[in-house]
Amino acid sequence: MGDFIRIAVEEKASGAIATVTLGRPELHNAFNAPMIAELRDAFTGFGKNSPVRAIVLRGEGKSFCAGADLNWMRQMVDYSFEQNVEDAHALAAMFRAIQQCPKPVIARVHGAAFGGGVGLVAACDMAFATASASFCLSEVKLGLLPAVISPFVLKKIGEAHARRYFLTAEKFSATEAHRIGLLSEALPDEAALDNQLETVLAALCANGPEALAHSKILIEQVCRFDWERAVDITTKLIAERRISAEGQEGMQAFLEKRSPTWVQVGEKVN
Repeated sequence: MGDFIRIAVEEKASGAIATVTLGRPELHNAFNAPMIAELRDAFTGFGKNSPVRAIVLRGEGKSFCAGADLNWMRQMVDYSFEQNVEDAHALAAMFRAIQQCPKPVIARVHGAAFGGGVGLVAACDMAFATASASFCLSEVKLGLLPAVISPFVLKKIGEAHARRYFLTAEKFSATEAHRIGLLSEALPDEAALDNQLETVLAALCANGPEALAHSKILIEQVCRFDWERAVDITTKLIAERRISAEGQEGMQAFLEKRSPTWVQVGEKVN
């Protein structure tokens, strides 16, 4: 719990789910330096042997996240090059902490996600939004660049779509965000959004916690290297998982037609 974010952990039938809420509704959950530090520390903390099975990132109030706080931006005007580099490194560390968190991270998006808010969505493993949500990579309107968020956004939407939305700073809809890969799905309203989240969270919690963490590492490493290197990585990773205690339990449970130990008693396994 911090001054700018709220953390809640709920014990569900399928496992413990954490919700991280951006808590500056009066400013549309815009970033400032303390909020960035709180988010970084929260997601870093979840990665350290936390019993939490998955994390939902959401915004309080009318918006998901409007990007940079104006007062924070005013401070940047007077920063030296070195101070700006340091500040940008802090922002990058926050996004990286979200992306590299061993737990599955889901963005629950409503209202506006602008600038760095789009970066937050992109840093999550998956993102679901209401159909009324809107998105904008607005940095060039200020003579700036979506630089720090670009590694995360480019991975989701690709170069072709980035060449449009990085350069035009057009506002785009949740339907378009889904089409270009930023969103996993756009839902009609918040009730449908929350129902879908429950379905996805239940699916995540039915899977091996270590396997989920290693799957995230797998994706990152395979996307980083060429095919020959990918083969080397993937063959070793699957071998490690097959001989691990969790991998052994998962395979034995499948062969014995029973639920693995990480599934709660009475929970249905698809």
